[in-house]
Amino acid sequence: MAKSWYIVNTYTGYENKVEQTLKLKVESGEISPDVLTSIKVPIEEVIEFVKVKNRKTGVEEEKKRTKKNKILPGYILLELDLPEIGWKDACSAIRRIRGVTGFVGTDPNVRPRPLSTSEARKLLQLAGELPGEKNVKIKQIYVVGDQVRINEGPFANFNGTVEEILAEKNKLRVLVQIFGRATSVEIEVGQVEKLVK
Repeated sequence: MAKSWYIVNTYTGYENKVEQTLKLKVESGEISPDVLTSIKVPIEEVIEFVKVKNRKTGVEEEKKRTKKNKILPGYILLELDLPEIGWKDACSAIRRIRGVTGFVGTDPNVRPRPLSTSEARKLLQLAGELPGEKNVKIKQIYVVGDQVRINEGPFANFNGTVEEILAEKNKLRVLVQIFGRATSVEIEVGQVEKLVK
């Protein structure tokens, strides 16, 4: 027996209910904790910037809002250590849960196929489940030349101009004035807000 990650298909919106039911089945002993070792509903953090009118001043302001979205709606990841004998019972107990439609890529009478190590690692990285990894998606589009205010980090409260967009890193290169000199700094997109013109 060796631990591997499997994808289970669920009705969309049932992912968290299935996760809770699986945890209860492990606690009650219906599914062995040696067989079902981990359950993940992969989510990503999304930072949205929305314009809100200030009630007192009437001026439009930009507010940062954080949401959590499911990366794979309708799917959950299970780390299973399926025994050679008795794997059907373990898989059947999972399939019988309300909201579960089955293991991805296999028929009910066939032993489920696990994800490859690289596929599992990629999904877990996307969900920020690996140590030191955190996936944050920014929903605001910046363009070169935008005026921004830095809200966090060593350059907090500095204003600057977007010089370059580093989309693959979720960062911006911002030109700020430090001690009277224009200095280019790399900032996480979530650490800045666009200044209203």
